[in-house]
Amino acid sequence: METEHEWPPHRPTLTLPPPPRPTPLEPVGPPPARSARRTMIGAAVAALLTAGVLVVLPQTRIGVGHDAPPPAPGPVARALTAVGAGAPAAAADLTALIADRRAWVRVHPSDDASWAVLGSAYLGRGLRSADSSYYPRAEWALRRSLAVRPAAKGNADAQLGLAALANARHDYGAARAVAEEVRRRDPRRWTVYPVLIDAYTGLGDLKGAGGAVEKLLDLRGGPVALAEAGAVYRERGWREDAAALLAQAAAYATTPVQKADVLRQLGDLAWDRGEPEEALAQYSAALRTDPGGAAALAGRARAELALGRTGAARRDYAAAVARQPRPEYLLELGELYESLGLGADARAQYARLRARAASDEGHGVRDTLVLGRFEADHGAPESAVERLRAEWRRAPSAAVGDALGWALYRAGDAEEGLAFARAAAEKGGRSALFSYHRGVLEREVGQYGAARRDLEEALRTNPYFSPLLAVKAREVLEGLGEPPEGGPKDVYGSAPDTPKPRKRG
Repeated sequence: METEHEWPPHRPTLTLPPPPRPTPLEPVGPPPARSARRTMIGAAVAALLTAGVLVVLPQTRIGVGHDAPPPAPGPVARALTAVGAGAPAAAADLTALIADRRAWVRVHPSDDASWAVLGSAYLGRGLRSADSSYYPRAEWALRRSLAVRPAAKGNADAQLGLAALANARHDYGAARAVAEEVRRRDPRRWTVYPVLIDAYTGLGDLKGAGGAVEKLLDLRGGPVALAEAGAVYRERGWREDAAALLAQAAAYATTPVQKADVLRQLGDLAWDRGEPEEALAQYSAALRTDPGGAAALAGRARAELALGRTGAARRDYAAAVARQPRPEYLLELGELYESLGLGADARAQYARLRARAASDEGHGVRDTLVLGRFEADHGAPESAVERLRAEWRRAPSAAVGDALGWALYRAGDAEEGLAFARAAAEKGGRSALFSYHRGVLEREVGQYGAARRDLEEALRTNPYFSPLLAVKAREVLEGLGEPPEGGPKDVYGSAPDTPKPRKRG
């Protein structure tokens, strides 16, 4: 396979490889311990097949000739294929795979590969349902695999499972450390690169993410790699390039769940561009392909709200949080209720958000970013600043920089807030929300020309970006009035220079 691809790109051109090879299998776990994208265990699957652990695959039916098509794969085989290829799998298939591997390791407790598969399947099930209670079980099984066969003896599959689990818990530094250790030992192991891409992206290292995408395309190609590349391009704001890659990924997807996930990402891209009709079409196509997709439901709700279909938006948001009560969906639904004057309903969603975040924390998940955004606008801004400063030290991504800048403004420090908002833009963050935050901060420190420019950019990028803040963006812009004549001095007045982040503690 050859891949023509530049980094940074100028309209990527890709020679598509054949669809990815099928991969298998999932495990069991321990009893649940006390109280985000994919798992990568293709090598574990290969090890299982090589070792002759074929009982989870559909058996060839007696009497079927060589020219007859193979039997349709069952749920265990489908989940194995998806898990091994780094693709999303249906919740029911993952559940079947978990049951299959649980039964197997009870009888074969020294099968390290099956323990690794089991841990990765638990993780996939938790991601699919937004249920972090699966994560301690995933960790238990993965560490059991390492106890049977340590990393020093080549158990990279369990290591990568733990790295993917760290990504799901938003501990991107730990994920990077483990995945880079695996890559140093075996740089041609393709399953390491999707884990690295997630870790680098979460840490704000988009150059590292781009390099990992290049290597993944060289080693593997196919819909998984194309979708990974599209996600990184979207993060950089290269939306047309991302759309081209994701369209190819959708065309080459091998399962309905995989295709629906890519269609949902295409809907997200259309939403980023402020195109609610196109976003609605993509989200609806994703839901026709995979009716269980909560992310597509939440996306459809955003698009419906932008198009004035408030009743449909409320129904879809409620269905999305019922399927996957992610803190970000609860925040969006609460803000929708608040924009409609339904204060009691909004407060109920905010209470659910806090409870969900507390539950996640009990399972090792840090919901710092969404909690910081929530507290800045609806709770205690000082608490948001404290949370987000710590997160910035751990993972200085564009999203964290923007959220910290806004929290500082809400806590009364617009100058330092503007420094972080601009740091977010320098890191490649491109969104209507980021532009709105910068515009408000610039107005606050007297940089009126820059404020007009960024507020106009926010509304030009996506005039529907928030049911609460889009209205405020228009109000702030109108309050600034038309720029005075006479050049930059009259436009900017005596605004201070761009502030630098102050070092604290």
